[in-house]
Amino acid sequence: MTSSAPLTKLFVLDTNVLMHDPSCLFRFEEHDIYLPMVTLEELDNNKKGLTEVARNARQASRYMEEIVGTDLSNLELGCPLNINNNKQVSGRLFMQTTQVQTELPGLAGSKADNQIIGVVLSLKKQQPQRQVILVSKDINIRIKARAMGVPAEDYFNDKVLEDSDLLYSGIKELPKDFWETHSKEMESWQEAGRMFYRISGPLVKAFVLNEFVFYEFDKPFHALVRDISGNTAVLEVVQDHANAKHSVWGITARNREQNFALNLLMDPEIDFVTLLGQAGTGKTLLTLAAALTQTLDKKLYSEIIMTRVTVPVGEDIGFLPGTEEEKMAPWMGALEDNLDVLNKTDEEAGEWGRAATQDLIRTRIKVKSLNFMRGRTFLHKFLIIDEAQNLTPKQMKTLITRAGPGTKVVCLGNIGQIDTPYLTEGSSGLTYVVDRFKGWKHNGHVTLTRGERSRLADFAAETL
Repeated sequence: MTSSAPLTKLFVLDTNVLMHDPSCLFRFEEHDIYLPMVTLEELDNNKKGLTEVARNARQASRYMEEIVGTDLSNLELGCPLNINNNKQVSGRLFMQTTQVQTELPGLAGSKADNQIIGVVLSLKKQQPQRQVILVSKDINIRIKARAMGVPAEDYFNDKVLEDSDLLYSGIKELPKDFWETHSKEMESWQEAGRMFYRISGPLVKAFVLNEFVFYEFDKPFHALVRDISGNTAVLEVVQDHANAKHSVWGITARNREQNFALNLLMDPEIDFVTLLGQAGTGKTLLTLAAALTQTLDKKLYSEIIMTRVTVPVGEDIGFLPGTEEEKMAPWMGALEDNLDVLNKTDEEAGEWGRAATQDLIRTRIKVKSLNFMRGRTFLHKFLIIDEAQNLTPKQMKTLITRAGPGTKVVCLGNIGQIDTPYLTEGSSGLTYVVDRFKGWKHNGHVTLTRGERSRLADFAAETL
């Protein structure tokens, strides 16, 4: 086997990388890729079924067929990865064609992970002048590899951020001298009952479209950045949903972030909202209150569709009895809890009135499984994707592209609570959409920080 250039690296891929992102074969630019026989075996074992993993395994096999083509005689020389005029990729794909015998002290040789480490050690001996690196999403094999003196790293290409603390929060605090430096040529006006300010100054360049800004000194000021051109920005004063007069389905905002979130959820111009926050910050409650108000009172949407990832039993809900709605019921406890709260807000209705409202609400809220979303188009719907941190960027794209005209999509999640193997805070689909949609004029994002459940829940969150 000959190296295409002395400086390029040789990356040995673990199966989980291919099953996580089949297009990883085209993500290593000028470097070469090597696939051990065990990887191909494991890929073959995982290709059956309707799960995301099986789909990815099949897609990886299709890509490999495109790269290798029909001529299997040149596997030892490597097959060029730059198929379909893909100019950025100049490396080659190598497959294992010979049996490798490498002693692995302390490791059972027949285990798949250990066979892959053996292949990497063998390649290092064959090509001492070149960097041979194992790429895997599994931390255990990376630790074992490093213990054996094999360089190993995670697959970083789909990571949006190295550090989730750097993720866009959707909110910016203004400094104390803000008005001194930005009110020189300030204009203000009212339009359709809303107050607007046009300001210019040095901070404007750091603003993002639809970002909330707040000033908490002598005269508190909360606003949304509606427009940016050069070093001039238009700020719209937000509606105060903490005031009972502006309550949404009987719910009032309990803190600044909740007020910002309600402003986004109630804005018909904003088609895509992401709300991040820990348990108890009010994500689901605020979203349902806004959805019910706009579906039942304002008639902006025809129905509410709620979906979430059914992680505990993998992808399949088939073993549970009943219809799709009934099968999803065990995962929708959060929906039931929040509907109980929302139904209590109408004090004057009495028992009968509340029961009637509850029945009406139930007819307008549909619970769907993610498995049946492909090929659908939602028109004039309010689509809520709960537990969105467990989605991969690809699943997220599949879901959001279902939105037809007049549909609003709201993604809720807590990136500190990921239940899916191989997804991290940096590579979750939720992190991905927050980062990619930032600055689009029909998108809004808020990170909720304060828990509003009870003093017990707040104390537990801090101390346990």
